[in-house]
Amino acid sequence: MVNVLVVGSGGREHAMGWKLAQSDKVDKIYFAPGNGGTPNNVDISSDDIEGLAKFAKENNCVTVVGPEVPLSMGIVDEFTKKGLLIFGPTKNAAQLESSKIWAKNFMKRNGILTARFEVFDDPKKAIEFAKSVDYPLVVKADGLAAGKGVIVCSNSFETIDAINKMLVEKNFGNAGSRIILEERIDGIEASFIAISDGNVAYPMATSQDHKRIYDDDKGPNTGGMGTYSPTPVIDNSTAKEIQKNVIEKTIHSMKKEGIVFKGFLYAGIMLKDGKPYVLEFNARMGDPECQPIMMRMDSDLFDYIKASIDGTLSSLPLILWKKQSAVCVVLASNGYPESYPKNEEILGLDVITPNSQVFHSGTRQENGKVLTSGGRVLGVTASGDTLEDAIKNAYVRVDTITWPSKYCRTDIGKKGLVLYK
Repeated sequence: MVNVLVVGSGGREHAMGWKLAQSDKVDKIYFAPGNGGTPNNVDISSDDIEGLAKFAKENNCVTVVGPEVPLSMGIVDEFTKKGLLIFGPTKNAAQLESSKIWAKNFMKRNGILTARFEVFDDPKKAIEFAKSVDYPLVVKADGLAAGKGVIVCSNSFETIDAINKMLVEKNFGNAGSRIILEERIDGIEASFIAISDGNVAYPMATSQDHKRIYDDDKGPNTGGMGTYSPTPVIDNSTAKEIQKNVIEKTIHSMKKEGIVFKGFLYAGIMLKDGKPYVLEFNARMGDPECQPIMMRMDSDLFDYIKASIDGTLSSLPLILWKKQSAVCVVLASNGYPESYPKNEEILGLDVITPNSQVFHSGTRQENGKVLTSGGRVLGVTASGDTLEDAIKNAYVRVDTITWPSKYCRTDIGKKGLVLYK
């Protein structure tokens, strides 16, 4: 029996820890730093690599990294040097997420389908280019921006405003010191995540995220307001194509370039005219995609994580999934993704409803109370025999939870219902 140290404080980390706790090979799960809903929290920041390594060594832990920042800092490289078992990509491999420019150039040179793009660090040249094209653009910050460094534009005025926000006003700090202007591809978006050991990759369940803050995909992008799994957007033949021409091509191309990719590889896909274009890569599990995926997973997550670390994934069967659908509705604090209130008491967490699970994200505990501490506060996740049942079960649980500035979208999963009919 081993212990597991889950690095991070979000709903993704809570969900992975919840699933790992079901393994008969795991003794105790620690969370660093965790949140108001996770047990065995350790007061070490997710970017304190030395502190985390010391804890993992002293407590015989296999470490599982949730968020992108410690991965981009090279936590995996440091742990490996110390002979510690850790799940996730190296700093080099994590460039797929930590530099959008690196990722786009990687896709271009390896023939992975993605939108055409240009790179700029000079606002004047970027604006000239924006005015010269006759198609809408997406403006992307090169570096990590917590899921908010992408501005989808409808016309040149919006594009110029986005360029100025990044390159002139420096709203995204260093992350936006270089930008990508990319052709906007309009289609249906979906998430495709796989687990890899550097040689092979096994697909996780498909899902569809809801990025915008308001119903009907209106308003600014967020880290994700909800998701459901599986999604009819990706049928079997599309899944095979993404697996072969995106996931496996990426793993093999990286290996050819001398980079072994171990961990979760997340492809944000736009389907247009039956073709899967890669919008972006993440070098970790998605949040909130993780929550319904963990609820549907019918295999032992620890087995696959350990095999990824050891490079022995091909010795395991493909991952099994429950036939049920699962839906995650993110409860946020009103004002997110801009400014929002904190330290509001959350009530109703003890009201249990069928087939549901509440994963904490922006919460903390104080004097026996659970308080809000972030923009995305909870991920209310529920399963059901059909997508309709799962949506209903999720919103039943949503209605039992209150705090003064609670906000959520009311249409999570609706896109899937339209497609299933």
